[in-house]
Amino acid sequence: MHCIRKLTNNLTWVGANDRRLSIFEGVYPISKGMSYHSYLLEDKKTVLFDTVDRAVHQRFMENVSHVLGGRKLDYLVVQHMEPDHSDGIADILTHYPDVKIVCNSKTSLFMKQFYDLDIDRRIHLVGEGDTLHTGRHTLHFVMAPMVHWPEVMVTYDSTDGILFSADAFGNFGASNGALFADEVDFEADYLGEARRYYSNIVGKYGAQVQALLNKAAALELNMICPLHGFVWRKNMDTLLSKYKLWSSYTPERTGVMIVYGSIYGNTENAAEILACKLREKGVQTVLFDASVTHVSHIVSEAFRWSHFVFASATYNAGLFTPMEVLLNELVSHNIQNRTAAIIENGTWAATSGNLIHSKLEKCKNMNILESRVRLKSSVKEEDLMQLEAVAEHIASQLI
Repeated sequence: MHCIRKLTNNLTWVGANDRRLSIFEGVYPISKGMSYHSYLLEDKKTVLFDTVDRAVHQRFMENVSHVLGGRKLDYLVVQHMEPDHSDGIADILTHYPDVKIVCNSKTSLFMKQFYDLDIDRRIHLVGEGDTLHTGRHTLHFVMAPMVHWPEVMVTYDSTDGILFSADAFGNFGASNGALFADEVDFEADYLGEARRYYSNIVGKYGAQVQALLNKAAALELNMICPLHGFVWRKNMDTLLSKYKLWSSYTPERTGVMIVYGSIYGNTENAAEILACKLREKGVQTVLFDASVTHVSHIVSEAFRWSHFVFASATYNAGLFTPMEVLLNELVSHNIQNRTAAIIENGTWAATSGNLIHSKLEKCKNMNILESRVRLKSSVKEEDLMQLEAVAEHIASQLI
């Protein structure tokens, strides 16, 4: 049975939710499932914006069929060829053989790579600034390469002021009946997952996101319809302002994210002592065990906080494995414009500090503090002075 929601008189959500999925893209743990959005515009011509993941394909097809009510589908706009948005293309072509596929040239190439389909006769190619008139509505196509695949485009309906934003402005989590962001307490309950979605999925491509934001700023927006997460029809500046911060690698909060990689608890002890010292000086802190907290959550927090402390044991003459994974992820997600301090630990040949430093040097505008805590096996009375010095150095910058 179909499950749909009206966005306007002639625009309907025909997507679906997957609450059984626990790991998105085989990488990111999601405790609240995932939404897959598709939208159907009814005008003189009918237009479907993207399809969905194969896990929810049956419900999606029921939704499309119900809304069309026997009408033919004239256009399928393919904004992004990642399979969680394109797995329904083959069935759409089978059920609606006269449909025209609206896409750009790179999308057409990717479509042929994914599917063995006869699509050349069906393709309606568009480029930057091209338009499509469907009757009352005029669709404008805007290229958004690397947000977060190279072929991505977004579509702007100038008649109703609606931006179909592909993977931009999304978040993890199923919609649970509440399709619009104003139907929930977004900042309290979903902002963290929007940040984690952005930082891990799109975070590497800040410059490209900035380019899209600049294009969006010139549009009169009444609604933003992403492919995951919530539809925005009110208070859009709530999310747009966050995207401006995240894409420019500007911290949301002044404070310290402390992450430790500890084998037997001694490095953890040093990290906790430092956190207490910083709190006593009035500095906000968060503390994460790299062995326990999934790296995607720590990457998300890195986009949030202004200062970092990385504390790691030496392991097999190198970095403790979870810390190495984290630092590699931060580098690959292009984190920058931060200040970082280092705590190293080792019983016979401590190398973790220099290895952390060499990783952080790959980040742009990363201010690595010269004051470093060097531990030998466990925290001793004399080590407290080192921890105090780092706490004082950081606090002097923040208070």
